[in-house]
Amino acid sequence: MSTGKSSTPLGKVRGLGSAHEGGNHWLAERFGAVALLLLSAWLLASLLMLPDLDQRTLAEYLRSPMGAVPMALFVITAFMHGLDGLKVVVDDYVHHEGNRIALHFILTMAAIGGAALALFALAKIAFGAA
Repeated sequence: MSTGKSSTPLGKVRGLGSAHEGGNHWLAERFGAVALLLLSAWLLASLLMLPDLDQRTLAEYLRSPMGAVPMALFVITAFMHGLDGLKVVVDDYVHHEGNRIALHFILTMAAIGGAALALFALAKIAFGAA
């Protein structure tokens, strides 16, 4: 990767985005999207294969490792992917640095709180407390 000491203008900027890390973020977003696509297909197929969609059947399914582990991965991936997307929107449209930092903090805390709540509910079901 260029460090900016090239003699040509293209050589000075090659590999460096405006934040010097755009490629990694872009790739992480794509991996998250693919993971969500696969986990969504798993969720849909799992729900379609269940004999009934009542609370007892779903709770029994989520008590098994084949139900609880992919559901936990789905929750984590969904919140991370959503957080990444919202942060990009904030970066694009909020131009004051202080407001951008505050919104990033609020979004991060909301995502952590939502994911923790969802994982706690899943854990209660998976370990039989619900």
